[in-house]
Amino acid sequence: MSTLSGRRAVITGGAAGIGAAIARAFAAEGAQVVIADLDGAAAQALATELGGEAWQVDLMDTAALENLDLRADILVNNAGIQRVAPLTELEPEMWRKIHTLMLEAPFLLVRAAMPGMIERGFGRVLNLSSVHGIRASAFKSAYVAAKHGLEGLSKVTALEGAEHGITSNCLNPGYVRTALVEKQIADQAATHGIGEDEVLEKVMLTEAAIKRLVTPEEVASLATWLAGPHAGMVTGASYTMDGGWSAR
Repeated sequence: MSTLSGRRAVITGGAAGIGAAIARAFAAEGAQVVIADLDGAAAQALATELGGEAWQVDLMDTAALENLDLRADILVNNAGIQRVAPLTELEPEMWRKIHTLMLEAPFLLVRAAMPGMIERGFGRVLNLSSVHGIRASAFKSAYVAAKHGLEGLSKVTALEGAEHGITSNCLNPGYVRTALVEKQIADQAATHGIGEDEVLEKVMLTEAAIKRLVTPEEVASLATWLAGPHAGMVTGASYTMDGGWSAR
């Protein structure tokens, strides 16, 4: 039997990038995947490919999430955005948007899924954090603060869920080759006044010992293990996949 057979997995930001890689990996292990994404057409296309379900959802509409009853054995909080700018130039509206999407929405989704997990005696909460959940970088005040907050939420979820068979963990990759990171390359080039071809060497990979981007499939592999039956004693943890960045 596949390791995730019979499990229902809800993955936010699931239509592309890391989310899509996790959805494919989970489906390959027998999970019923729910692709939750603002882009309903992309979510439906991937859900059709994987024999799963599409859930078009605007996670910025937090009022709609407050009374949600979410059926999920596995919840992957993956949706995110980024804004690279000096703290003094970061728009307050963007600060609030990043925190709503990347901290408040995960709280509301855990809150919605946890009663069912408690009732069934099983749950896996996987929070896509970042090396920036444990380290800071200049020009990313909102993102770093949101990821640090997500780390705290994950740990509290782990403590409250422990007696009910629920685990909660963070995945902390370095820069992953996704559309979000490709956009950052352009932003970082403008912020630092260098060419886009210099950003990887001079900005993004300066702290990493392994000088390449993480692949979405590598993150999905870790997520699959954390969601499975062999990770029942792993909770409240933060798993770095940053090429040695946080070893410094």
